Amino acid sequence: MSEEEKGKEEYCYLCRRSEKIVGKLIQLPQNIRVCQDCLQKSIDLIEGGNHPLFNGMIDPSMFMGAIPPISNVPPMNQRRKTKEKEQTKKEKNAKKGDAVMPAVPVPHRIKAQLDEYVIGQEQAKKAIAVAVYNHYKRIRDDGADGVEIEKSNILMLGPTGSGKTYMVQTLAKLLDVPLAITDATSLTEAGYIGDDVESVLSKLLAAADNDVDRAEMGIVFIDEIDKIAKKRNTNSRDVSGEAVQQGLLKLLEGADVEVPVGATSKNAMVPMTTLSTRNILFICGGAFSGLGKVIKERLNKASTIGFSGELRDKYDKEKNILKYATAEDLREFGMIPEFLGRLPVVCTLEDLSRDMLVSILTEPKNAIIKQYKKLFAMDEVELCFELEALELIAERALEKKTGARALRAILEEFMLDIMYEIPKDDTIGRVTITRDYMEQKGAPGIELRSGSVRALPMQHG
Repeated sequence: MSEEEKGKEEYCYLCRRSEKIVGKLIQLPQNIRVCQDCLQKSIDLIEGGNHPLFNGMIDPSMFMGAIPPISNVPPMNQRRKTKEKEQTKKEKNAKKGDAVMPAVPVPHRIKAQLDEYVIGQEQAKKAIAVAVYNHYKRIRDDGADGVEIEKSNILMLGPTGSGKTYMVQTLAKLLDVPLAITDATSLTEAGYIGDDVESVLSKLLAAADNDVDRAEMGIVFIDEIDKIAKKRNTNSRDVSGEAVQQGLLKLLEGADVEVPVGATSKNAMVPMTTLSTRNILFICGGAFSGLGKVIKERLNKASTIGFSGELRDKYDKEKNILKYATAEDLREFGMIPEFLGRLPVVCTLEDLSRDMLVSILTEPKNAIIKQYKKLFAMDEVELCFELEALELIAERALEKKTGARALRAILEEFMLDIMYEIPKDDTIGRVTITRDYMEQKGAPGIELRSGSVRALPMQHG
């Protein structure tokens, strides 16, 4: 072979074998030649992306152009996209097949379970039990007969501390469904500082561990809903009032919403997913402070002179004036008609009485007194409360006018000294809280393990 022929001899770009050994080389763009063996190996390794061709020295796209004529294999990008698409489709179908509807008991059983945790509020518990039962029956309905059942979203009216949030928390725990609790005061119109209305769905998705199918059967509780009432006598834009009600309409009605995953606001760095609200139960609650005056004004309009006349102060001493609320009163308060129309179930919670507060202290499964007794039992000390002491706690709570929330604060105040002193003495076997101790007229009753009784040298205060 002449020197001129040697200079023209071609070598495989990958294995560096000559054309004389491997046969005719395959021409690639940019004057690159490879042998049949290396090309076949490249086809086998191409999906993994770890072939020497992809070390940055050459562009893989020019290599892909030479593959179809030889192996009839589609380009790598196309194959990878097809495979990912099929895999995503399989996973989605598997998820839908594995999604299990919550086993919802009949209404009277739901109410019986709520009775174990929530004291009083009989009418509200009954209304919620029926609405929840009908809601999940609606989800199971396939609509084959052409009759589509509408959603039964709930509006809860009740004074602060009456148990609105606690009832919803208990309900979600009993049904074992995701629950998102949000505050309407932080919501604003899109584009303003604050949370968008879609943020409530982000919280629900997070509560469902980012499982879209499970989140779409969950419960959203929007508290302080009365704070987004239309502002009166204002010339500025109502970005946290009527505008928020307008933004919530599509969620309450049912729509496909783009929701950020792992964040409460949309931006380019946060992944998005689509969440359908058609099967999400929305419960809105609020104290609606000032609604009582609107109701009294409407009721007093019927007062006239004559045999059918009523006293104008007839409803002044009515504690549960909210039970007379109508859609007209709520519109006068500042809720728009479109918003009220999407909350067909309205239930009212009663103001708590002294007897109800005493029952809240002792009767529920996780009653506050039971919690304190468990804390003392860990120190092998029995804790007892006299009935008169419990009544005094309830009376003090009524004075604070914050409902059941005041009970724990009052107990913590009276129990501080006892919880500090008791662990010092291992001989104490029982502690009895008396009304005299709570009125700062004496010390709690102390019984030693030996059976003798003595008083600790301490008083509240």
